[in-house]
Amino acid sequence: MTTLAGTPPAARARMVEWATFALITACYGFWFLAVFWLADVSLLLTIVVTILLVALHSSLTHEALHGHPFPSKAMNEALMALPLSLFIPYNRFRDQHLAHHRDSTLTDPYDDPESNYLDPAVWAAMPRWKRAVLKANNTLLGRMLLGPLIGQMTFLKAEWAGALQGDRAIWLAWGLHLPGVAAVLALVMASGMPVWAYVTAAYCALGVLKIRTFLEHRAHEQIRGRTVIIEDRGPLAFLFLNNNLHAVHHMHPSAPWYRLPALYRTGRDRYLSVNDGYVFRSYGEVFRRFFWRAKDPVPHPLWPKP
Repeated sequence: MTTLAGTPPAARARMVEWATFALITACYGFWFLAVFWLADVSLLLTIVVTILLVALHSSLTHEALHGHPFPSKAMNEALMALPLSLFIPYNRFRDQHLAHHRDSTLTDPYDDPESNYLDPAVWAAMPRWKRAVLKANNTLLGRMLLGPLIGQMTFLKAEWAGALQGDRAIWLAWGLHLPGVAAVLALVMASGMPVWAYVTAAYCALGVLKIRTFLEHRAHEQIRGRTVIIEDRGPLAFLFLNNNLHAVHHMHPSAPWYRLPALYRTGRDRYLSVNDGYVFRSYGEVFRRFFWRAKDPVPHPLWPKP
């Protein structure tokens, strides 16, 4: 028997994905160069480079929680222990993202932790100003500018409620995360990069990642039709580690990032048939169509109306 990624399970257990390990090492190395050397050359350039490196680190964190580059979960998590993006504890991202991979609940306003849809009853009870903000957040520009703040506030509200109810997983995650944040900020303070500039770069990195997540899933009657393919092979595809081929990732969650393009090439017609043609040719097309325009309504269009 083989895994969905085409590798026998026994062989996969012995494999170390050196390409992923090298990329993680390079990401940390360039991050240190950016904050400790480049910051003395150009602050603006340092911020731009840091945005890209933090976004890449987040993509690599996604690889780690899916079992890369080592067969050992502990080793993978140790590799990503330095939270360059500051805002989300690794353990919470891991648990919520793996819950998101239960495809039967994709886009569910309650059971999909990564859904941007709301229950129409919740939407109907919202004040007008809040609806206006969430409508703006459903454009690509709004998602990039407002999305990190809205997402963080929603996330922290849920985390606080869970912590007050005694959720040990939340307490553990934050107990591990906050010392890591302190370590990152201590390194930044020891460098030539101001802390405000680093926090700004981390926020903007989350905004860049919102480009990837903006179209990843749609409301669709069929589970298989909810996940997108964006056939981009440019810089953003690399920054997102080919997760723009999102339907391929959901069908082969154990496949490393560098195998996704080949999997898609060899089965393109099948993937597009499975996801009911939910495809875009490039991120350029996504920007042209949705930069100023909402991709869909905030209340889930297929959810029972109040």
